[in-house]
Amino acid sequence: MTPRPILASLLLACTLTNPATAADPIRVLVWDEQQPEQKKAYGDKFLGETIAAHLATLPGLSVKSANLKSPEQGLDPATLDKTDVIVWWGHVQHQAVNVASVERVVERVLTGRLSLVALHSAHWSRPFVRLMQERARSDASASIPENLRAAATITSTNEQCIGVGVKPDARLTPFLEKTGDTSWQLTLPACVFPSYRPDGAPSHVTTLLPNHPIASGLPEKWDVSQTEMYSEPFHVPKPDAVIFEERWDKGEWFRSGCLWNIGTGRVFYFRPGHESYPVFTQPKPLRVIENAVRFLATPPTR
Repeated sequence: MTPRPILASLLLACTLTNPATAADPIRVLVWDEQQPEQKKAYGDKFLGETIAAHLATLPGLSVKSANLKSPEQGLDPATLDKTDVIVWWGHVQHQAVNVASVERVVERVLTGRLSLVALHSAHWSRPFVRLMQERARSDASASIPENLRAAATITSTNEQCIGVGVKPDARLTPFLEKTGDTSWQLTLPACVFPSYRPDGAPSHVTTLLPNHPIASGLPEKWDVSQTEMYSEPFHVPKPDAVIFEERWDKGEWFRSGCLWNIGTGRVFYFRPGHESYPVFTQPKPLRVIENAVRFLATPPTR
């Protein structure tokens, strides 16, 4: 284990310029690894193509889609420089995404030039994991007493969490432990949860923050007719806002619409989904994605 600089803190000093203006369309990239299983639910289109086709019908949005087979996996610098928000679906091929491309996404989010919407199984996507790690590092630094912060050294563990599960009684990650007078060890977030159930049972959603822009047009209570269940605790840094909560008839629950400020950018995680159930043909989940894209394309207020 070696000390690692807190990238998010270094990037806070960068000058922000959001490329979108009120007169410009919001530039959306829908990224999807394109699993063959998606055709069970989405017919002649892949899941990401279905979302992109819907978003393209909406005013004020300019939408493109990309996948693992796109040139440079659709994440080349020129494409990212012309993108305001990425909507990301990944499931079984997280590790196939090029690390250099991921770092381009991360750097742009940290400096406020890009936002990320991570859907369902993208909790283990490389961009989401890296951004959760950066938020954890920022939170850890801020938690150290101010008089010790300048001399503090933080080392980290659990960097390679993708594909590694957690037990229900596991200590919640991330967490910080003091190891010396000026040294701390940070266990990074596992970005996962202890159990799931892909039986297609409906979930019951509560809109916890009805006045939040991401909740615009959504009722206080609504259902996702078929979805996979994920069960808390979700091993991620504490969100800045939890907009939606899901519950199931067997008693499980999940924080299903989480928002983080990371560096000077933002990340939104929306939990409902499964490659075999047509969640993203349903009006309410699609409305959440639309709202998130519009909200995340605006510079955050501090």
